[in-house]
Amino acid sequence: MSRDFVGALLQLNAEKQVPQQALIRAVEEGIQAAYRRVAGEEDIFVRIEPGTGEIRVYRGRYVVDEIEDPLVEVTVGEARQTNPEARAGEVIELEQLDAEHFGRIGAQTAKQIILQRMREVERDQRFDQLAAREGELITGTVSRVEPRAIILDVGKGDEAVLATSEQSPLEHYRIGQPVKAYVLEVRRSARGPQVMVSRTHKGFLRRLFELEVPEIHAGTVEIKAIAREAGSRSKVAVSSRQDGLDPVGATVGQRGARVQAVVAELAGEKIDVIPWNEDASVFVANALSPAQVLGVNIDEERRIANVTVPERMLSLAIGREGQNARLAARLTGWRIDIRSDVAAAEAAAAPAPAPAVEPETSPEAGPSPAAEPETPTAPAAEASPTATPTPGADVVADAPAANVDGAPAPDAAEAVTKKPRVTRKKAATEAADVAGTPEPADATDGTVGAEPGATPSEAPEPVAAPPAKRTRKATATTEEVSS
Repeated sequence: MSRDFVGALLQLNAEKQVPQQALIRAVEEGIQAAYRRVAGEEDIFVRIEPGTGEIRVYRGRYVVDEIEDPLVEVTVGEARQTNPEARAGEVIELEQLDAEHFGRIGAQTAKQIILQRMREVERDQRFDQLAAREGELITGTVSRVEPRAIILDVGKGDEAVLATSEQSPLEHYRIGQPVKAYVLEVRRSARGPQVMVSRTHKGFLRRLFELEVPEIHAGTVEIKAIAREAGSRSKVAVSSRQDGLDPVGATVGQRGARVQAVVAELAGEKIDVIPWNEDASVFVANALSPAQVLGVNIDEERRIANVTVPERMLSLAIGREGQNARLAARLTGWRIDIRSDVAAAEAAAAPAPAPAVEPETSPEAGPSPAAEPETPTAPAAEASPTATPTPGADVVADAPAANVDGAPAPDAAEAVTKKPRVTRKKAATEAADVAGTPEPADATDGTVGAEPGATPSEAPEPVAAPPAKRTRKATATTEEVSS
């Protein structure tokens, strides 16, 4: 029976890929739990000899410094009475029990517990194997497609989850398609280990290059940095640890065979392979390829790289929606400021603004000429002495119009139409024609008539009167005089 038991352990070891010690420990725990359940005692222990398969069942105690449970624990002094070499933390054997005294119910209980322990051991072993592959590539087959993830079968009943956020936008998957993925994390679950994988992680690109480029796998060519936007473009900086070996040429391969294999796995994603350099300015210039760089100024304090490129290369250096500059900044770890040579020349030619300096005024000197107030200029309406004629009155032009400085006005002022003067003699003659009746004020011409018998010298001067309103009385008087 012992020989058959050892053979069964070896067979389980070959099938389940579980270490023999783990299998023996699982069987010991199963039989021990069955004995304790049947006997109702907690101080029963089971040991199995790996070589012979012999099973020993005995009653024991845990050796401790201070007793908390007297049913299963014993002090060091008491334990040394039985075993002089007993130490704290060990289990001492007090009494050996009959291993054959095991009924049908006990055997059935032991079988169930052993099977359960075996499943747990196998699950833990599989979890440890998958956890050791974190950061590595794993190959699986698409088993089903869900709205938020794709489930991959990675073998031995284990599944890997490829979330939608970890999928490249250029790729499409079908049932049964083999897929390579990068292991991000391994989680424990009730159904076994759950593997979270990705195809957008930059570590996925690194592992693909290790598969395709032997120099990278051997370590003679090292990948220093990777910047990636999955499905669009990636930049890889490489350096060589061996003198005379071109890292870019080894990575690209003959006629681009090696890098094309990686591009095909990534569904056509563009990859730029650039040489790494310790000099930050050279590294930044290389990272902006394929654009040509004229100069790089490094600001160590603020971690800014000011890059100058030709005017025709400005859009190429920035890239579509700033992609080339963004990837270069991620690759180098510097903040990159790009401008054209024309803009740099204009900025250098522009004079720096001088600081404003207030002029010093000595107490002996007079006020500055700039501080003198300006002489107010008279408006045009006040400069001309010519008055606007009053409606209904005669306009008398006694003197020509003058400018502000007293000079005669230009000839344009003489073009004003002037009414003839009303002389005193003419006024007296017109007054004498009236038959001894005083002439009332005429509302039309605005002059005053002369009294009868008055001499020309006594006749009043014509006075400009404001326009009078016509009334019925004045109109009747005028008609009387006319008749």
